[in-house]
Amino acid sequence: MIPGMGKLTKQLKDQQIDEKELGQVEAIIYSMTAWERQHPERIDGSRKKRIARGSGTRVQDVNQLLKQFEQTKKMMKQLTNMTKGGKKPKFPFLQ
Repeated sequence: MIPGMGKLTKQLKDQQIDEKELGQVEAIIYSMTAWERQHPERIDGSRKKRIARGSGTRVQDVNQLLKQFEQTKKMMKQLTNMTKGGKKPKFPFLQ
C-alpha cells in the first residue's frame, strides 16, 4: 500500500539469504558490549578491532555491518516519514 514498496518487496524476494553471513553478523553483534550495541556510531577503531577479534571476522566486516545498520536506520526513518505524510500539526499543544 505504500508507494514504491512493491518494487522493494520484489527485490527482497529475489535475494538469497546466506546462512554463513548471518552467522558472522550474529557473532559480531554478540562480540559487542551492551553500550556498543546502544551507541554503534561511537565505536572507534580500537573497539572495532576488539569486536573483529572476538567474532573471528575482519575489521572490514565490522565496518560493513555498521554501515549497513546506518543505511537501514536512515531508510526506516524515511519510510516512517512517508507513512505519516510528512505533515506536522500547526498547533501540537492543542492536541
